[in-house]
Amino acid sequence: MSRNPEHGPDHGPDHGPEQGPEQGPEQGPQRRPVRGRTPERPDRAPTPGPSTGANGTGTGTGARAGAGTAAHPLRFGYGTNGLTDLRLDDALGLLADLGYDGVGLTLDHMHLDPLAEDLTARTRRVARRLDALGLGVTVETGARYVLDPRRKHGPSLLDPDPEDRARRARLLVRAVQVAADLGAHAVHCFSGVPPAGTDADTAWKRLAETLAPVLDAAVTAGVPLAVEPEPGHLLATLADFHTLRRALGDPEHLGLTLDIGHCQCLEPLPPSDCVRAAAPWLRHVQIEDMRRGVHEHLPFGDGEIDFPPVLEALAATGYQGLTVVELPRHSHAGPHFAARSLPFLRRAAPAPPTRTNRSGEPSATH
Repeated sequence: MSRNPEHGPDHGPDHGPEQGPEQGPEQGPQRRPVRGRTPERPDRAPTPGPSTGANGTGTGTGARAGAGTAAHPLRFGYGTNGLTDLRLDDALGLLADLGYDGVGLTLDHMHLDPLAEDLTARTRRVARRLDALGLGVTVETGARYVLDPRRKHGPSLLDPDPEDRARRARLLVRAVQVAADLGAHAVHCFSGVPPAGTDADTAWKRLAETLAPVLDAAVTAGVPLAVEPEPGHLLATLADFHTLRRALGDPEHLGLTLDIGHCQCLEPLPPSDCVRAAAPWLRHVQIEDMRRGVHEHLPFGDGEIDFPPVLEALAATGYQGLTVVELPRHSHAGPHFAARSLPFLRRAAPAPPTRTNRSGEPSATH
């Protein structure tokens, strides 16, 4: 397989995301414009053009690209759950300095704490910082212990106690509010692991019912909710996503977070085919290396994924949201992996389209 290993020292095992908090002070009702890249940074690709849909997926001419050529340049970000030893302000500055287009911002106690009493003021400060740095943002809700210091990802959307499920739903509603205030292009979430003794029908019913108020909030805020298939969870595969989508009546604001590593881990299709199959519902993308049958997030080159076909397929969909590196078990060397990951992705990504300038000479779009 054509991979370019870009490792660094001291790799630890790394699993997928996890979730966060509950209710708190209400945020501003107005959604900020979705953040893109600023033109004053020459190391970044240009702001997405008019074919970009509100949900981050291209339409019209952006839907197809020639082999090895991107209809629109891909936009790469890095997840703050892989930079937990840094202050949030420092992490954002690092990513901007490295040339990233955006950030996957996990709401957690060490960064933007969704349970903080002054969350509204903190969110405004983060919004100003993102503006100043020219970074786009996706809000992620994979914090491990933000609601319960003893239960990883607890409580979940599937808990037997209705009040516990409501706590998780309130956290996600708050995440939607934060996303609107930040101008994020999506809010990520996942289902959770079915509790012991819970049959599948009951678990799916709880998931659909508990997500209903979250989807209502997403519609009001104009922010898509991007559900992630997570190995070991009730909603673990692309097929499971469609089960939920149909159960909810195919709501417009329900979208998909596609984790490329998870595709390698357990989907029947190769990751590039998963991208094409997911395209109509794609609202957020996470990316890392992985091996078949092992849910361990790895730095690029340490797993089995052939990335150029994956990124070519992603660019061909016209997707204009962020593609965020997901290495939450590598915070001990977060700046190192952030610095190594972006050059790897840029080498693996399809070339930007070229245009003819007035002299008749071809020129790149950025």
